[in-house]
Amino acid sequence: MVQAGVYNILKVIRKADFGIYLDDGAEGILLPKRFVPPATDIGDEVKVFVYHDSENRIIATTQSPKGIIGDIVMLKVVSVTPQGAFLDWGLMKDLFVPRSQQLMGMRVGGEYLVRIYLDEQTGRVAASEKIESFLNNDILTVKDLELVDLTVYRRTDIGYVVIINNLHTGVLHFNEIYRNISVGDKFQGYIKTIRTDNKIDVVSGKPGYKRVEGETEKLIRLLQENNGYLPYNDKSAPEDIYEFFGMSKKTFKMTTGALYKQGKLSFAKEGILLLNK
Repeated sequence: MVQAGVYNILKVIRKADFGIYLDDGAEGILLPKRFVPPATDIGDEVKVFVYHDSENRIIATTQSPKGIIGDIVMLKVVSVTPQGAFLDWGLMKDLFVPRSQQLMGMRVGGEYLVRIYLDEQTGRVAASEKIESFLNNDILTVKDLELVDLTVYRRTDIGYVVIINNLHTGVLHFNEIYRNISVGDKFQGYIKTIRTDNKIDVVSGKPGYKRVEGETEKLIRLLQENNGYLPYNDKSAPEDIYEFFGMSKKTFKMTTGALYKQGKLSFAKEGILLLNK
């Protein structure tokens, strides 16, 4: 069954001068000619995103929107009407936010964090700024040290509330933040702690030494780009390390230590040296 607002893999059932038609179990869904992959023929399967065009017709595209149903994304308002606002989500037709789904009204040019959903009354894809109702920590789908997708939600006195896998909320504490972040930013992290009341603390990056493994290639590349030497070591200021490497001093020390044990790096008086460069 074809569903609007998500990706579908559909078979080509016939061709036309203006595009191809994809099998929906009825008359077919149009994929306009400008979006048809080269050499596509009848019987081929095509991955498409399905949504309603400006005339409320179901249509397919090979373009990728900035989000699909269930995603929470930061989008910019391109126009406002008495009925609601329209957001740029990367497709020819903008994404509608009904006025009833706005918190304090939207303005043209403003960027807002919204959840994309399927309106049950119209069957069309829409967005809502009222995302709290979609988030719940009563029944968790994550566990300790699990790698998760994080979306920055809002700032608090202790850190940032983040949305976990578009389902739950957690806190990324200030002492675990080593780069500038803003509401709407997306990155991977992992579950640090799940408390008895199902409140969650998260950390950006990967857990344990898996996190370090993601930094080793970066550090080696930076050494190679600087003739095998960098004037940083475990006595360098955390701010200087973060500004140059984009990592905390703790991660820097773990990474250099791992490379030293592997015989790929040595410590100089005022820096680090790449071996066998």
